[in-house]
Amino acid sequence: MSQSANRPGGPRFAVVGNPENRRVALFAAAVRAAGLPEPRVVPWLDVLRGGGAVFGADETVRLDSPGENAEVDRLLRDTDDPTRVEGGARWYARFTAAVRTLRGGVRLDDPGELAVLFDKRLCHAALAGAGVPVPESPTSGDHTPVRGWDDVRALLDVHAMPRAFLKPAHGSSASGIVALETAGRGRIRATTSVEAVDGALHNSLRIRRSTSEAEIAALVDALAPDGLHVERWWPKASLGAGRTADLRVVVVAGRATHAVVRTSRAPMTNLHLGGARGDLTAAVDAMGPRWADALDVCERAAACFPGTLCVGVDLLPATGWRRFAVGEVNAFGDLLPGLTGFPGGGAEHLGTHAAQVAAVQRRYTPHQPTKDHRAGT
Repeated sequence: MSQSANRPGGPRFAVVGNPENRRVALFAAAVRAAGLPEPRVVPWLDVLRGGGAVFGADETVRLDSPGENAEVDRLLRDTDDPTRVEGGARWYARFTAAVRTLRGGVRLDDPGELAVLFDKRLCHAALAGAGVPVPESPTSGDHTPVRGWDDVRALLDVHAMPRAFLKPAHGSSASGIVALETAGRGRIRATTSVEAVDGALHNSLRIRRSTSEAEIAALVDALAPDGLHVERWWPKASLGAGRTADLRVVVVAGRATHAVVRTSRAPMTNLHLGGARGDLTAAVDAMGPRWADALDVCERAAACFPGTLCVGVDLLPATGWRRFAVGEVNAFGDLLPGLTGFPGGGAEHLGTHAAQVAAVQRRYTPHQPTKDHRAGT
């Protein structure tokens, strides 16, 4: 992390978050379970309205998601409708500015790294530059502007990319994502959860498909002003009849500790869009010795952000479970209630929040050797 925390007596935590949110409650519970004082909670509303916050030199500061609070969302995006897609660029500018107003303390989330993590184009470039396998992208690094459908069409043609994912640069939870399939000028299909209602774009819980280029063009033109990231469609492995699979792997202090498999018959595996939890043991068995490679890829991705204690890596296994790519790295990717670490990961009996608390506590005590987590489950 950004500063040393080797102080006697153990850590004293402060959390910037929405006090009513389950994320804050889960982390506070993990802190109490470790026998530490109740963390001080600084509401995002206070930060956004009051121009920042100051922390003591003895406070270890965790940032949590500003989501799921209508007033916070209004201050960040100028809307309190959680289904609205637009406003990502505004959210990003205001959120990163708010993070920069925080002063003091021992930070668990580096402000500069957060700015990269919340821009898919910059994150992709950071991963690719470090040699982490990622799907090919003509927009990596934000050097190629995407002003609308004509630009997308041109990029797909120039890069011989008949299947691609279009992702809002600052989106999360599959907000605004379009899975695009083309076959020449005459055939096209888009799969997305976005729908246009009264001139505005909204996320739906229902996956919809369109084969109308005019409709697809209008959708992309509406998404483009907030920034679009374009990636080649990665052919994912299957787990179960007709279901593709990917993994969310949590990396804490550089070490992969928790993993869930997500499966779906749709291109997006998010649970709120009809995805389902898969069997991790079955996935590890399918990978065989490649499980170690999968964990290595995730840890290499996390290593691109050394000032951030915990990230959630979206790992894309290729057909056959022999190759892997990183789809995204998520700053707030640890919300996996009830999940304990996989065998050999060093957090076998701990949830994701407890594993982070333990990682911070280890700074106060001599290093203890742990088992090799690459042996499989």
